[in-house]
Amino acid sequence: MALTFTNFRQEVRNELLNILNYWIRYDIDQENGGFYGAVNHLNQPNPKAPKGIVINSRILWTYAAAQQLFPDPQYPVMAKRAYDYIRKYFVDPLNGGVYWSVTATGEPLEKKKQIYGHAFAIYGLAEYYKISKSQEVLDLAKDIFGQVVKHSFDPVNGGYVEALNNDWSDTDDYILSKGDSRKSMNTHLHLLESFTNLYRVWKDKSSEFHLKHCLEIMINRITDPETYRMTLFFTDKWEPRSTIISYGHDIEASWLIWEAAEVLGNEELIKRCKTIAIEMAKAASDGLAGDGSIYYEYEPETKKLHTNKDWWPQAEAMVGFFNAYQLTGKVNFLEKSENTWNWIKKYMIDHENGEWFGTLDAQNVVKSRDKVNFWKCPYHNGRACMEIWHRLEK
Repeated sequence: MALTFTNFRQEVRNELLNILNYWIRYDIDQENGGFYGAVNHLNQPNPKAPKGIVINSRILWTYAAAQQLFPDPQYPVMAKRAYDYIRKYFVDPLNGGVYWSVTATGEPLEKKKQIYGHAFAIYGLAEYYKISKSQEVLDLAKDIFGQVVKHSFDPVNGGYVEALNNDWSDTDDYILSKGDSRKSMNTHLHLLESFTNLYRVWKDKSSEFHLKHCLEIMINRITDPETYRMTLFFTDKWEPRSTIISYGHDIEASWLIWEAAEVLGNEELIKRCKTIAIEMAKAASDGLAGDGSIYYEYEPETKKLHTNKDWWPQAEAMVGFFNAYQLTGKVNFLEKSENTWNWIKKYMIDHENGEWFGTLDAQNVVKSRDKVNFWKCPYHNGRACMEIWHRLEK
């Protein structure tokens, strides 16, 4: 049965509050500061688990963003806790930028300058500045942005190099991609959202240039103009190194590309990105299962469909298909968004212990029950709930 907009909006609001309360209740590391790096399905933390810049930055973003929608005295406290921990333990005092990971007690673990991690640091800091109005917070965001631009930007071939050594020298170990894949879709996608968020609070010529440049890379280099699917890995000169289709990233990119164009305010790019966003949503529809969920990825060369259903593509499908509905007025996109949400309510949310399961299989049997790990955080599902709430408000 189709949801009314009122019901849809109320349900995502309630789930957002559940998610926010979960992390307040179960992930605060009272002994070592910050947040636990891992919590299992019984809500038991692993106090020895390493802590990553990605999850800490995503926690920072989530609570700063939530405070602007549903003000609560606990949310700025959570955001400040994340900010203080990042500032104290993740910022490299010698070389600048941020570490990829630290130990449970805060010692540097993986010092490599992974640009993906820097993107999320910028993203979270820009959002926190909106509620803190602290110049120190904005200055840190600008400094990390400056390091990315100085060391990772490729002025010859365009785009941004995947990773560098701790001292910003070249490396051939990229953590998230191997071989000669010096550039990736995933890093550029999250640089795009971070540059978008930074430009909202700092309209500088440099932030404008790199937002526009990153957007143009996404639509000119990474997204195929015929299939409207994204290539995952590239060499320095943008030679493709992958044919895998990532349904979750495609539907996520569809709305982030549109958002970037809107924030940038370039009419030519707005017009072009509207078409691209719609076509990407259509293409991503191929990954939908009959029950409303979305599969992980597909390998065209072997014709292998990876039928796992991870938590984050479900969240992004909710937003991406709703965004396509807003751009077109076509009810079938709205139905896709609602169907995914209905599936999430039935299978992905852990109604007994809270939060969302990590992964289900094709038969909707839970495969990964972890509630918190190096990647799993309140950002994808929390953001999806916030986006749907905000969009339904309009």
